Amino acid sequence: MRINSNRPVVPLAFAASAIFSVVAALGGCSGDSVGKLAQRDVVAGTATVTPVTRGALPDAPGPVAIAPPVTTDASDGASVPPASDPSSVASGGVPAMLRSGKPLKIGLLLPLGGFDQTAQIAKGMKQAAEMALFEAEGANVQLIVKDDKGTADGARVAAEDAIKDGAEILLGPLFARAVAGAAPIARAANVPVLSFSNDRQVAGNGVYVTGFLPEQDAERIVSYAVLQGKKRFAAILPDDGYGQVIGAAFRSAVGQAGGTLVQAETYPAGANAMIGPSRRIVELVRSSEAAGSPIDAVFVPGGQDVLPQLGPLLAYAGFDATKVKLIGSGTWEFANVGTTDIFVGGWYPGPEPSGWRQFTGRFIKAYGQPPPRMASVAFDAVGIAIALGGEQPGQRFTAANLTRPSGFVGVDGTLRLTSAGLTERALAVLEVQKMGSAVIDAPIATLDRAKMTAAHPSRVN
Repeated sequence: MRINSNRPVVPLAFAASAIFSVVAALGGCSGDSVGKLAQRDVVAGTATVTPVTRGALPDAPGPVAIAPPVTTDASDGASVPPASDPSSVASGGVPAMLRSGKPLKIGLLLPLGGFDQTAQIAKGMKQAAEMALFEAEGANVQLIVKDDKGTADGARVAAEDAIKDGAEILLGPLFARAVAGAAPIARAANVPVLSFSNDRQVAGNGVYVTGFLPEQDAERIVSYAVLQGKKRFAAILPDDGYGQVIGAAFRSAVGQAGGTLVQAETYPAGANAMIGPSRRIVELVRSSEAAGSPIDAVFVPGGQDVLPQLGPLLAYAGFDATKVKLIGSGTWEFANVGTTDIFVGGWYPGPEPSGWRQFTGRFIKAYGQPPPRMASVAFDAVGIAIALGGEQPGQRFTAANLTRPSGFVGVDGTLRLTSAGLTERALAVLEVQKMGSAVIDAPIATLDRAKMTAAHPSRVN
């Protein structure tokens, strides 16, 4: 294995058939704490859990597969077409450029120090990046891992070190404040950044945010609800940074779809603080029905830290989910959402789940434990870097190559990087069931720019 000077190699949990080395420069403690693991996005500095082509990349007829092909899942009947490009990483092809000669060096910036939840998520993302290299069998790729400490200063130093060590592209950081520290260093060196943030404020000019965007969540679920005849909406939102962003996105999406947002309630953290807003939403539903202008759907974004508390309060206040549809954001994507009865039958946007399910199986086999939800974002980012690695150094990661119109196919489906530094994703709509969720509206086959959400100047993390 190739080792950078005076830096220890992190051993992998499997025998490496790919030709690569993982170079670590770890140390210090993360400046951030990750409060919630159930939601998918990274919000206000806390992870709220909530992946080869040849020739002229921008003119390629279809998206490049950067994850192994997904097979039909008998549990929900959903499937994603396998990669058709014989030179794709998914089908075992690695560009000739990466089979010999100097290695492609990829910088990975994550808040790895310490033992808190931030560090645990970062560790899982690093493992996913390593797994992407392992699955790209025969690729001569070097992953240069740096601890960015979750801070602007830490990320600045990490970016400097990674670029000094020869990184041609930077993956990460996770938090927007860290991206802001790394971005000027990367721009000065003409090195692109695929950050794991979902904050639009740090996107652009060579920096791409690859996290799931709340605005796309809102647009997808609202557009589907309107097509199902839902026109009048209410919302109950968390009183925090995520609530502000998703609330603004929801209002915009409802207006663009020709619907009406009748009322929005907010609640601070804590079950007692949710009682009043829950009652007011139920009262609104009743009074609107009595006035002959019923509420069709109530938007309830939140993850596994909130929904098990909020759901029973809505039910106790008399909310009837058989008459008024509950809809959510991608933060509903957690295993036990259906154990809260009121949410069964509710709709939410998210990736088609078969890719994540199969990725999880491979991750568990490699590391003995399930991945954090953000792991697929790191896996796909490495996949993009390898997929574009067939060009000569200096020509691999041009804006034209990174923003190829047909995009890439990864663990979470089709995605495309835009010139504004955003990531467009093809999302499904899922319906909550007692055990898990089922796809009720599949992702669009191709990413039509006209269907994507317009930019919103909103801060997410």
